[in-house]
Amino acid sequence: MNHAFPGGCACGAVRYVLGSEPFDAGWCHCRICQLNSGAPAMVFAGVRREDFVFTQGADQVKTFQSSDFGHRLFCGACGTPLAMEVDDEPVTIDFSVATLDDPGLVAPEFHIFNASKIAWFETADDLPRHERSRPKGRD
Repeated sequence: MNHAFPGGCACGAVRYVLGSEPFDAGWCHCRICQLNSGAPAMVFAGVRREDFVFTQGADQVKTFQSSDFGHRLFCGACGTPLAMEVDDEPVTIDFSVATLDDPGLVAPEFHIFNASKIAWFETADDLPRHERSRPKGRD
């Protein structure tokens, strides 16, 4: 690993570190991400589940079933959205890139759920856009 990837929540109660390089970083424009973050979209990246390690405040982490296929992890003290676990991908976890101490280390590579994009929100990039999730073959 070329960089350390520590991160945490807004209030500092929860801290984590990634034990491997993140992969599959992308914008998500789904309605659940919009409601979860209060923003037009979120950027997530994946990491092997065992490589997402809470180093502080694991007892503060709360979960909720956000869809019929996964649940979200967030700080119970301040509400910061930390990660999402997808039921049919048990070996990985998708974490919110903005919660990294240096989110600039992980750049998005695509957009998903573009069909739910808020009309007035546009990013200035040429990244691949998918109306729903990406095909399993990836970009």
